[in-house]
Amino acid sequence: MSPALLREARAQDADLALYRSAKIDWQQASGETLTVAVIPASYFENLITLAPQFKALTGIDLRFEKIPPAQIRQKCVIDLTSKTGTYSTHAADPMYYSLYAANKWVEPLDTYLKDKSLTDEAWFKFDDIIPAWRSADSVDGKLYGVPYDGEVTIQVYRKDLYDAKGLKPADTLEAYVANAAALNNPNDRIWGCALRGVAGAGQNMYIYPSIFREFGGEWMKGGKLTVNGSEAEAALAWYVDVMRKYAPAAAANWNWPDIADAFSQGTVANYIDAHSSASVVNNPEKSKVIGKVGYARWPKGPSGKRVTSIWNWGFPINAAQSDKRKKATWLFIQWATSAETQARTAHRFAGPTKRSGVNRASIWKDPEYVKLMNGFGANFVEATMQALEHDTDVDWRPRVPQWPAIGDTMATAIQSALSGQATVKAALDDAQRRIEPMMRG
Repeated sequence: MSPALLREARAQDADLALYRSAKIDWQQASGETLTVAVIPASYFENLITLAPQFKALTGIDLRFEKIPPAQIRQKCVIDLTSKTGTYSTHAADPMYYSLYAANKWVEPLDTYLKDKSLTDEAWFKFDDIIPAWRSADSVDGKLYGVPYDGEVTIQVYRKDLYDAKGLKPADTLEAYVANAAALNNPNDRIWGCALRGVAGAGQNMYIYPSIFREFGGEWMKGGKLTVNGSEAEAALAWYVDVMRKYAPAAAANWNWPDIADAFSQGTVANYIDAHSSASVVNNPEKSKVIGKVGYARWPKGPSGKRVTSIWNWGFPINAAQSDKRKKATWLFIQWATSAETQARTAHRFAGPTKRSGVNRASIWKDPEYVKLMNGFGANFVEATMQALEHDTDVDWRPRVPQWPAIGDTMATAIQSALSGQATVKAALDDAQRRIEPMMRG
């Protein structure tokens, strides 16, 4: 072997040494090819760059197909229903696991976790993965997906504007409104706040469920899915009121990138959305507010609760595959979600984009990672970790197989109220009428 090839082989061995310390045969599915569906996002792009390491470790080829978020759910459901097994695994929305499990489209993963030939429990340290995200990817106590990247919703605010007015980030929804009112100055192109308004199960129905739960709302009443009633009306009325009074008029049709962009340009004083949006408002090429940003947990609602989203992209195993390919898929999932790969795609990634949604509690305590994340602004890591540890609610949204249609129906109702096309009560009553046949079906 030439000296150059010898150096390359030694470098590869060093790269793979930590993985090879796991007491499993990584080569047991060598020769398989897996197609993995992901969204075009930096946290997956970072993973894709490591695919050659996975091939060297396992002998398994990876093919990644990048599908926009608006299409990936539908495309993967079509693949699962047709049982073609096109995608060995995919970036899965946790709200879809009830549908997947009810139809046995994906494999329960507990058997893979407990199989000593496939998983070295001491090496993988599954319990280190954020508990709330594990719960979100489970149905009736059974695990169906392993979280890869996730997020919580927190307050993002202009610390300089708050300090100038002697304000503190809101601890209650009532205080949130008061802060928005104090900072709202449209004549100077500064609005007090903004929340997602655009219709979509993953858009305004990403924010409203937290408000609903904070107002004491329960999705299931007497075994019946209920989206109207006094708590729902109070929650949606709060949402409509704060948006109409203190948000730009265009926010009724905004998604999170629109809000983060407006905040970056200095026109919004506060928003509540995914903690991962911090990377957008700290983009040195676009943001005018770097060094002026602070973070805080959700304000408490009348129920006394703070309720963040529970969101993650997890990886399930498509049940319509051969046993050998299922094993290959599990080896990929174990590799991608391991602490080592999480670190290599986050603070130890050589590229410019560092992940803020790693799945490991241990990494969130790593001083190197904490230092990097705190560069986003005041209280970022503390607010994110407190939300993850104290504010998560597995029933944040109704976890039923009919979710896709229910989410869309509720999103339309919310936007109709936000836009003034319907009263709060009429919008929610109409949604209830539309949803009841779905649940009977």
